[in-house]
Amino acid sequence: MSTNSDLAVDVVDLTVDRGHVRALTDVSLRVPRGTVTVLLGPNGSGKSTLLLALLGLVRPTRGQVRILNQPIRAALGSGKVATVGQADGIDEGFPVTARDVVMQGRRPFTGIWRRASGDDRRAVDSALDRVGLDGVAGRRISDLSGGQRRRVLLARCLAQEADLLLLDEPFNGMDAGSEEVYLDVMRELAAQGRTALVSTHHLDTVDRLADSVALLDGRLIAHGSVAETTTPEMLATLLGARLPTTPVATPLPTNRADTAHEVSS
Repeated sequence: MSTNSDLAVDVVDLTVDRGHVRALTDVSLRVPRGTVTVLLGPNGSGKSTLLLALLGLVRPTRGQVRILNQPIRAALGSGKVATVGQADGIDEGFPVTARDVVMQGRRPFTGIWRRASGDDRRAVDSALDRVGLDGVAGRRISDLSGGQRRRVLLARCLAQEADLLLLDEPFNGMDAGSEEVYLDVMRELAAQGRTALVSTHHLDTVDRLADSVALLDGRLIAHGSVAETTTPEMLATLLGARLPTTPVATPLPTNRADTAHEVSS
């Protein structure tokens, strides 16, 4: 059983209302350090809301959240939490290069005004090389493909040397080569003791990416190993989906699942 110091994310009885809609109800989730946990669920299941709550961007109705054994504000202020949202948030009209974007990850070390040091530049070059983009470092970000831009944002996380990565649907619009780079880097980070919480609906990435899977549908339906949580029965109940190897996919359901499944630990 994990102690609090072993946890990168510790969520207890989290309930979040967004306007008049209850997005999450009584979610408790413990994510050990050095692991990759995937959030699976249909659209509107609360995956993005959970990540926003961890970033302090939505106010919980009730419940407690600790990150890296600290309150949210302290953890975020430490610079040890990195995030990539569904939209890359890059202004294409602003003439920034791939290297400029990755250098943003060094702000916890440089602050806003200090010039980048040799260590900062080496960290940025190393991050770009790790995601296979050292050859396009000087190109404007607006000239890169969607997959390349997603890799630039991952390189920014690497340059930040973050202990926790919060990634919201990182595989959307990504080519197969960029996907493989992402998967390889995430597994390397976990082996180094870093942690990632990743929302996705790409079932074919889960077994290669995750140490554990949390199934969400407004509440936590199940949290366990990939084998325990991605059985045909589990996925059919939650997603109306079939396994990735099945040639014909089933559409996501319009109604939420009402039955909670328990998995052994």
